[in-house]
Amino acid sequence: MEILGEIQKNKQEKLIVSISEYKAHTYIDIRVYYEDKKTGEYKPTKKGVALPPSIIREVMELVLQGAEKLQNDQQILKQNL
Repeated sequence: MEILGEIQKNKQEKLIVSISEYKAHTYIDIRVYYEDKKTGEYKPTKKGVALPPSIIREVMELVLQGAEKLQNDQQILKQNL
């Protein structure tokens, strides 16, 4: 596994984006990790997704569209207050 980056989600969890292999296939893995209270290490949860390279660009485009929509919705909400 090659870690590409980490984003702190809250005090106990973070998102880790990595490149991983499973059954001879390579994926971009976006997964929630939690902090083990006993060891202080971050361990993976089942919350996440492994994306094959063939759909990465499409997923990125949809995430960007969603981010734009959220920003637009927040601007509209502020204007109506």
